[in-house]
Amino acid sequence: MPGPSGTSRAPYLLVLPGWIWLAIFFVLPICGMLSVSLMTGNVIDGFGFTGAVGNYAEALGGYWEQILRSLLYGLCATVLCIAVGYPMAYWIAFRGGAHKATYLLLLLLPFFVAQVLRAISWKFILADNGVVLGPLKALGILGPDAHVLSTATAVVCGLAYNFLPFMVLPIYAVLERVDHSVVEAARDLFASRTQAFLRVVLPLSLPGVFAGVLMVFVPTSSDYVNAAVLGGTHNTMIGNVIRTQYLVNNAYPTAAAITFVLMAALLLGIFGYARALGTEQVMEVQAR
Repeated sequence: MPGPSGTSRAPYLLVLPGWIWLAIFFVLPICGMLSVSLMTGNVIDGFGFTGAVGNYAEALGGYWEQILRSLLYGLCATVLCIAVGYPMAYWIAFRGGAHKATYLLLLLLPFFVAQVLRAISWKFILADNGVVLGPLKALGILGPDAHVLSTATAVVCGLAYNFLPFMVLPIYAVLERVDHSVVEAARDLFASRTQAFLRVVLPLSLPGVFAGVLMVFVPTSSDYVNAAVLGGTHNTMIGNVIRTQYLVNNAYPTAAAITFVLMAALLLGIFGYARALGTEQVMEVQAR
């Protein structure tokens, strides 16, 4: 059989740089980390590959509480991002008019600052006598012992704030392409605003919601900055544990095993979410 023509090879040649990039900066590091997770030893004597699957048992047995807490915080932050981000994306897409770019710039403007500085700014805002709790205590709405820092609420709010654009932008990108005449047609067929939104706009925006959840849930569940700055000893996330194992304890095999356990938990959550939402239905809506 004759070989493929130059035209048929063109798509493969175009995608080749992307595959090379993924192989160098994703596949190889993952394989290296997998190898490290099966090693034993220490920094002084060195580490050797021994196929020590006991590292995974240690990761599951010793840090399951932090893993579950991280997944819970990530889920809460994702839901909060949807609750705040969807109305923002909807308003910009349908009511922004000629100023849509300006509103998007205002949304992204704080994120030109490093994440650590943004987390520290939240620490000042949520301080016991800060700009939020201070006036409430002065008015007698809150008691003198009320506090938010070093609680799960502070960590979840910090996570939601830091990753909010990752939810808004995908939803906005989908809503921006919604044909307004379709919504008007629903109104002409005597649908109320709520019915038009639930039966027309919301189904069409599902691909954006699907992408936004993936882009928020994964990084928030593995984040360690917000828990370190806004949380306390009872709010430690698995990202903090991995950082300590790598940089403080120099327990590289244990840290690598914990990383893979977290990755497996995230993949299970993502696949379950995709199955519950129905990826085929989402892709069908996107194609339309």
